[in-house]
Parts: sequence; C-alpha cells; structure tokens
Amino acid sequence: MPIPRVIARANRVGFNRLARRVAPWLPGFGVIVHRGRTSGRTYETPVNVFRSADGFTVALTYGRQSDWAKNVLAAGEAELRTRGRRFRVRAPHLYHDGDRRAAPVPIRQVLRLLDVADFLALRADDSGRPGGR
Repeated sequence: MPIPRVIARANRVGFNRLARRVAPWLPGFGVIVHRGRTSGRTYETPVNVFRSADGFTVALTYGRQSDWAKNVLAAGEAELRTRGRRFRVRAPHLYHDGDRRAAPVPIRQVLRLLDVADFLALRADDSGRPGGR
C-alpha cells in the first residue's frame, strides 16, 4: 500500500515546499509542473523520477489516485524539471510493476518496503537543455 493520504496532505503543506526547491537538482528526484483538472491552476509536485529509454518513469509513492497523476493523465502532458533541466513530457501511461524494474536497484528496495509498485511512464519531447525548453 502506498504512503497514506494523511502523510501526503502533511507533505503538501510542509515538506513539499522545501522539496520543490531542491528536487529539480537531486538525482532520482524532480518536479512535475501540471495544471489542475478543474481549477486550471498550475501546480509543482516533487516526485521520484528515473530515466527510461524514451523519457522518464515516476514512482507513484502516493498511489494511482494522486491528484497530480490524475492531472497529468487528463492533460496528456506536463513539464518535468530534473537534474537541472526542463523537459516537456507527454503520453502519460500508468502501469504496475511488482519488480520495480524502472527504479535503480537500491531504490527498488525502498519502494518495496513502502509497497510502491505503480508507476507513470512519460515520453520526453525535447533535449532538456539547462534553463529552458
């Protein structure tokens, strides 16, 4: 079972404010910039992200029902800031992988302990040049 929703709510108010500032620079982390499905408001959500052959894979640590994941799926695109770069990502696809193959080996163990086995695959549209699209 992914991280409980009560922790997700607490993170949104506290930890995420700090994480949004440092996650775009740390290996294994990033920030998804997305629009609310009904509000149209822009949100920035820190995520665990891993490079894939055609883009990125995000571990859904709060589960498939996370608002940010629903927003990205509904829009069909978002921006990902990771490792000091910005990427336009599209074609989001949810999938379940009990082996957690998208994550590096040490991270697989952490995801296994947290019982996280759902992921969001994203295709990258651009080169991710530092500082721009």
